[in-house]
Amino acid sequence: MSAKAERLHLRLDPEQKALLEAASEATGSTVSTFVLTAATEAAASVLADRRVFVLDDDAWRAFDEALDRPAAEVSGLRDLLTAPTVLDPDRSGDAT
Repeated sequence: MSAKAERLHLRLDPEQKALLEAASEATGSTVSTFVLTAATEAAASVLADRRVFVLDDDAWRAFDEALDRPAAEVSGLRDLLTAPTVLDPDRSGDAT
């Protein structure tokens, strides 16, 4: 386990503090550990929607079939991806 060097400060009202203290006591942990665990689990849950998706059988079959189809040329895409951009150095080799 790496050393913890970062701090997070929270402002809360007395009722929120009492609730967190009671819950941490009920789980046998400190308030800091309880809050960090709960917040980390909530954050992972929120971000899971951006990394994992669930499909029913019909949607999965359609998705799987789309993945198995051969790649197709998309009109203009090759030109778009190979054209110079504002981030590329100019033609003389100097960055702008």
